[in-house]
Amino acid sequence: MVSRKDLQLPEPDEGAAHEPPIAAIIGERLTLTAFHQIAGNLAGYPFVKLVVDRPAGVIHFLNSAVYPFHGDYIAGPLLGLPPGEFEANVDTYNASFYKAPDRRHYLAILALHRRETDAFFTLETVEVDTMDGPMLLYLYRFVRDWIDPSLPLLLKPANHLQEAAVAAIDSAELPRIYSHELFASATYIPLNPGRASGRLRAFASEADYRAARSTLDWHDIIVMARVPDDIPRLSGIINAQPTTPLSHTNVLASGWDIPNSVQVGLLERVAQDRLDGQWVDYEVRLQSTEVQLTPIERPASADRPPAWRAQKIRIEEPETGRTPIVQLDQLRMDARHRYGTKAANLGELSHVLRHGSDRLLGFYRIRRPPRPNLLPYLAKLLGVSEDADLARAALDFLRKRVQIPGGIAIPFSLQQEFLESSPKIQQAIGKLKMALELNARQTDALCVNVQRLIRDARIPERIRGYIDTQVANVLGGCSSFVVRSSSNAEDLERFSAAGIYESINHVTRADTLFESIKQVWASLLSPRSVRLRQEVGISLDDSYMGVIVQEEVGSLMGGVLVTSNPTSKDDFRNVYINASTHSVNQVVQGAELPYQYLYNTVEGGGRTLSIGNAEADLPEERKEQLQDLAVAGRLLQSHFSADYTFSSPLDIEWLAAADGLHLLQLRPYAR
Repeated sequence: MVSRKDLQLPEPDEGAAHEPPIAAIIGERLTLTAFHQIAGNLAGYPFVKLVVDRPAGVIHFLNSAVYPFHGDYIAGPLLGLPPGEFEANVDTYNASFYKAPDRRHYLAILALHRRETDAFFTLETVEVDTMDGPMLLYLYRFVRDWIDPSLPLLLKPANHLQEAAVAAIDSAELPRIYSHELFASATYIPLNPGRASGRLRAFASEADYRAARSTLDWHDIIVMARVPDDIPRLSGIINAQPTTPLSHTNVLASGWDIPNSVQVGLLERVAQDRLDGQWVDYEVRLQSTEVQLTPIERPASADRPPAWRAQKIRIEEPETGRTPIVQLDQLRMDARHRYGTKAANLGELSHVLRHGSDRLLGFYRIRRPPRPNLLPYLAKLLGVSEDADLARAALDFLRKRVQIPGGIAIPFSLQQEFLESSPKIQQAIGKLKMALELNARQTDALCVNVQRLIRDARIPERIRGYIDTQVANVLGGCSSFVVRSSSNAEDLERFSAAGIYESINHVTRADTLFESIKQVWASLLSPRSVRLRQEVGISLDDSYMGVIVQEEVGSLMGGVLVTSNPTSKDDFRNVYINASTHSVNQVVQGAELPYQYLYNTVEGGGRTLSIGNAEADLPEERKEQLQDLAVAGRLLQSHFSADYTFSSPLDIEWLAAADGLHLLQLRPYAR
């Protein structure tokens, strides 16, 4: 291995400052100096694109600043195609670049990685490349002979197909490293890029955080081993241990548009540099190799209210007149002002699965330059011809793979009737409203008192009997239930509320069912939920809680899907999936490091980013199920998109059971 010191480069020649950049290095060994002269930067790693012209036996190292895509170079200098020819036939050319077994050109990326004092190169094709084992071995051997021999070269399989191919080749013959191995050793992960100025608050343990939580202010930037999901609204988040972009904490950071990152070992640096309590500029950049923290003087802006407090959240007027309990599949999206957003979205999903949707193909109909649309790709993913009825094929695909656990929706009106049945609860809510108007210090204590009263109160016999009858009629025979929150004050533009309301699993008896319903109702008045709503102008008078009671499904795995790539917001191909063989809750609460995958919803195929706390990757049949989930999510994204770009991503909680995929909830994903 070569040390960091060996990688030091000479200072650039001032006289060469105005020389044109090197476009490509052709047929020459790539030295470290030359590598850095033409290298771009991807996720903090310097890299160089390369093309191997097999018949000519020549290698081309490309400057990505001159040729952003391999195709730009092949179409121009290599093939000399007339202007517009490549763009007009991009699918044909891409098939010859990435799919053809007898292809002329092999395309790859050479990246430089550093681990402590060592360095090595990785060689990787693009993610859609279908190279088999012999092709990958040829590529590796050819490139190895044309790069600096002082650094090891490791092949990095670009997708699950290649991982299976290299597994059959001796590692001494084809040295390799997997994406999840690089991920596990990464010390810096940019979760939500951005910049903020604030006061750094570091906590060595969760107990320390709990003791100081009431002192946190909006301008604070929190540093912990793993930031818990009950944080108040802050200016920045830094996890000192790995976590997933899809935990509740990170979904909140995205919705709040604040910088968020993983920086392993940062607590030690904060202690060494005495940064705890100091004011800093904090920046998360995709192309950096570490968190940027710069001490500053306390800014004058810290004495003013944050801008987001003036941007009041608009909320649809709720309806609390007498409303019936209904089966989830009887609802549509427009029922959210009576049953809450989660219930309405699940009802809308049920409607789509029964009746279809004219919007399912929306994402694939949109022009993605230079392609006029992606419908031919969708046809291939669905396993039908391009001239087939794709709307019907998409609906058939969803029906065969996706279902929703049966359940009922309890409306806002029953919550309101319950609250009004208790004079003590009404009096306590009145005191809380007055405290909120006065911004009194006792607000949190009053919230806790109201919650206690709700949990202790008896549900009136009329309400109890009504709920019991509906559960028996709709869910009779179910041995275990999940009781979920469904508020009107969540999943709103600029207010996701991820994780701030209660949902209770493993409910098996009638008495615990009613206790769980009260617990969900009480979560609307928790100190944290009240405070977060109050900060953005959502009053207690406008906030209501519906309840979903669903059959609890036994599962083989579960997790979260977002129909975007949180680490690359311009990536329209890939969706991000977290999976666990234990519990969805552990994924979203950040308590477990899950499997993390990217799945391509255009060309197909997936790649493993992390195996989390597991010892091995999921088996192939589970990965195939995740590919189906990815395509299903993309189709549903089109239906639920609020605009006509069909690009608004969804956040979907899911389970995989013996009888297929079960979708538990879906909501907009803030990006």
